[in-house]
Parts: sequence; structure tokens; C-alpha cells
Amino acid sequence: MQFSFDSLPATQIETQVLVSYVFEKDNRIEGALAALDQAMGGRLKRMAESGELTGKLLETTLVHNPPGLSAERLLLVGAGKPEKFDGIFLRRVAGLALRSMRSKSITRMTFLLREGERNAAGAQAVSEGLLLSSFDSDFYKTEKKNSKAMERVALAGAEGAAPGAIEKGMERGRIIAEAQNFSRTLVNEPSNILTPRVLAERAEAMARECGLGVDILDERRIAELKMGALLSVAQGSIEPPRMIVITYTPAQAKAGAPVLGLVGKAVTFDTGGISIKPSEGMDKMKYDMAGGAAMLGVMRALSMLKPAVKVIAVVPATENMPGGKAQKPGDVQFAMSGKSIEVLNTDAEGRLVLADGVTYAKKLGCTHLVDAATLTGAITVALSNVSAGAFTNNQEFEDRVLASARRAGEKLWPMPLDDEYREMIKSTIADIQNITSGRGGGASIGAAFIREFTDDTPWVHLDIAGTAWLDDQKPWAAKGPTGFAVRTLVDLAMNMG
Repeated sequence: MQFSFDSLPATQIETQVLVSYVFEKDNRIEGALAALDQAMGGRLKRMAESGELTGKLLETTLVHNPPGLSAERLLLVGAGKPEKFDGIFLRRVAGLALRSMRSKSITRMTFLLREGERNAAGAQAVSEGLLLSSFDSDFYKTEKKNSKAMERVALAGAEGAAPGAIEKGMERGRIIAEAQNFSRTLVNEPSNILTPRVLAERAEAMARECGLGVDILDERRIAELKMGALLSVAQGSIEPPRMIVITYTPAQAKAGAPVLGLVGKAVTFDTGGISIKPSEGMDKMKYDMAGGAAMLGVMRALSMLKPAVKVIAVVPATENMPGGKAQKPGDVQFAMSGKSIEVLNTDAEGRLVLADGVTYAKKLGCTHLVDAATLTGAITVALSNVSAGAFTNNQEFEDRVLASARRAGEKLWPMPLDDEYREMIKSTIADIQNITSGRGGGASIGAAFIREFTDDTPWVHLDIAGTAWLDDQKPWAAKGPTGFAVRTLVDLAMNMG
């Protein structure tokens, strides 16, 4: 999809469809819509007064051959209440417009920004919404849907914007959305195709293409580094594990500057191991590497956006299988840190691979850590698929991550990590155990386990189990992987320098 900027008045733009959005209070048809309405002889105002044009959120009105306009069609998308409208809804409006027009084989579209969004942030949100909505998960269908890809999208309506702001926002949005779609593509792959070794190969190819540093640790090097927690998860599979390390180094790194470490769980398929999962829904467990995929997407974007801070992504990749050599409930494993772990449930494996990932990130010099993982079903019980859970050992650092999430339009909710949760994972035979004997607080207990390996390093854990996958298609997005956390962590890195 090609992006461009159209500086012509909206009434003079020649395009297959001109898109804008209308609020519930737009019955007077003001602002950007007023010029369209005047050219159309007051038609929009009459439609609003008659109740045909309501502005209700995501309700669409398509006008063919609009009189007075050079566009072949005019699509107006409901934006709801103006006081609640933000970047999240602007992305959804843009995404809905693209998906609805693409189904009609439209290949050229112009999106008209309205007052309040005529800036770099508005252009970025629209670009992201358009590109994210273009993703579909039907990679392996031999008969594709009868719809054409959107080839060109132009943004218009930049009156009053700073020179170059719209173009800059569009380009930034393109980079981030393409990185997010890169992550979604990885998550969408079936596990027989995307094994840990193949994930490492794709990560290495991306890193070399983008000019990033890359180091792939095979099972021999993982063993030499005594990453016993990662190896314990991998030992039941015939597929060997990999530890993927991608490094972005700024052109002028300052001495003593922070180093951001991004640790992503990448269990390319999770059966639960000996503590095997129920068969219903197990096919979805190919998405258990969504945290790792998100970190790879972030690095792809940062290679082009070039923050002033050094960033290292550490992605432990493995399968969790119930083979004859698989670890068993009651086994004791030793993590890279030297800490002993009693494995009471082999399906609580994500925290094991993250333990070694976090330890290795600190060894590489990371001063601040964020991990992302589809860690617990408990977070989905607590927050559904609306928000991801955020846990921390450092409130100031978490506040920065939460601020980035707000700017990026991704919802995070701070969750508790009190010392009482630490008491729940004390083991009678080892230093810690990977679950508790009780049933409550599963998300916090998982976070408490990872915290054991952070020491005093500022750290935020993102449990994205409920937000990494859409179980149902949305008007603005396809069913399947979401690429959650990419935008938040890109924003965090760009604001840490």
C-alpha cells in the first residue's frame, strides 16, 4: 500500500472514495464537512436532520456519485461522541473504512482528516489503522476472497498543520504498523512451519536486513550458559531451543545512558507438557510466542526510527511438549541465575523461559527491562481481552510504560505485585516453585516468579494473554493475532533517550 498526501481542497480530489468521519453532534454539519455539504447542495445536512446520518460509532453511510464532488463515492464513518474520540477510535475508523471499501474492490482511497486530528499524531493514527486493517490471516487458503488489495491511500485536510507534520506522521505510522504486521505474521504461522529454529532464522534475516546486531544461541551455547530453566521446557521436544538476541545501538551512545531490555516469551507451541492442556482450543497455542514476536517487531521499527537509547531484545524460543524426555511435575531445575526451581506444573512454562531470558538480558548490560508474554489465563479472567496486565518492581518505570501505552492507544492495567505473592511461591525443596497450591491470583503469582530474577533492575511485566489474539473478526481488524505491545514499546524506546 502506497501512502501520499493530497493538498487539494476535499471537493476537488479525484478518487474512488473520499472518506471522513462524523460525530453524533454533527447535525449542523460543521468544520471539514461543511465544505462538502455546501458543494453537495446541503445534502449532508438534510441527511443528518432526517436521521439517516447519525454519527453513531462505526456506523457507515456511503454516498455514490456525490453531487459537487470530484470523488466517485463519499464514505462517512460514525465517530461517536466527540468528547470520547481519541487515537484508538481514529485507528478503528480508518481500519473500518479500508476493510469495507476493499470488499467492494476499491483500490484507491483518500482519507480526510478533521479538525483536532490535523497533526502528526492524527496522521500517524490513520496510517496505523489503515495498514493494520489490511492484515488477514488467510495465508494458506488456496482460494482467496474476491477482494482487491488497497493500492494507494492519500491523506487530505491538513489546513493549519505544521509544514511536513502530516507526512512525518504518516511515515512513522507506516513504519510502526508494518512492524506490528510483521509480528502478526509470525504469530499466525502454524507451529509445524514456525519452529524455534525457523523463528530464529526469520529473526536473523530481519535483523540483517535492518542493520541490527544479531546473535542466535543454539542448544549447545544455551547449555554452556547453564540456562537450565529454558532447557527444562525444551527437553520434551525433538525441536531444539534457541535464544534470539537482537541489538540496536544508536549512532552516538552516551556513557552511562540506560539500556532497554525487551524480553519476549516465544513458546512456538504449548501443549502444557506432562501437565497437558485440554484438547479444546489447543490449536490456538501456536500464539504462545506472541510476546517474542512483539519484541522482534519492535526492533524492526526501531531500526528505522532510530531512538537515542540502546535496545536489546532477548527472545527465548522453544516448544513445550510431553515427550519421553519431558520434565515432570516435582522435578527441580536450576536457572541461569543459579536459583533452584521446583516445577509443580509443566504448563507454567512461560515463566521458566523468561527467567533465563531476564537473567541473560541483565548479563548483556540492560538497565531497564520489559517482558511481554502470553503468560496466564488468569489475566484474561481478570481483564478479558480489553486490557493487558502490567506488573512492576519500580513504580516510576511502570508509569513511563503506562504513559507510552496511552499515547500508542494500547490498553494496560496496573496489577498488584505485593510481597504476599512472593510468599506463595516458596518451595519446601527448592528456592521457589513455579505455581502455588492455591487457585487465586494466578497472574500476580506468575509475575512474582519472574520478579525473582530481576533483582533491583527496574522491570515491567506485560501479561498479554488476553490481548494478543482476536477470537472474532472486528469491523476494523481480522480474526487472529493483534501484535499487541509493539506500539507501546516503540513509544517507550523513542522517549527513553
